[in-house]
Amino acid sequence: MIDTAPRTATIDTPAALPDSTPAPGATGTVTNLVSGILDDAQTLVRQQISMLKAEVREDFRRSKQAAEFGALGIVMLTVGALGLVTALAYYLHEHYEYSMWASWGITGLLFTLAGLGLAFTSYILLERFNPLPDKTFNALQENLSWKTEPKS
Repeated sequence: MIDTAPRTATIDTPAALPDSTPAPGATGTVTNLVSGILDDAQTLVRQQISMLKAEVREDFRRSKQAAEFGALGIVMLTVGALGLVTALAYYLHEHYEYSMWASWGITGLLFTLAGLGLAFTSYILLERFNPLPDKTFNALQENLSWKTEPKS
């Protein structure tokens, strides 16, 4: 059988519930306004800090990934370059009949010049690099300018 009778429930309520509406005039006091401004400022600072942390984590993750691939590339490049250096020195010795020390000297000079060129290029690239989290600081600057500029 299906019970089709309506159900009624009784809820015990306290005799006097506290009134949740503020007293007249209490919402516009200076204390409440300053408290609201401070709460907003604290919220803004927390948001800026969390944004800074997220951006630094992302930059660190990308840098870590690039460093891992870069390290493997350097190891393989070193092994390959050592083979090429040896081959070039022996090629100069046998094909052009230079003495072995002259062949190694020419090879060393070529790779030293190439290394100096790459080091200089690296220096220029690092001078242009800005490690600061730009997005966060731009957002912070925008928020601060919004808070400090008078409304027109």
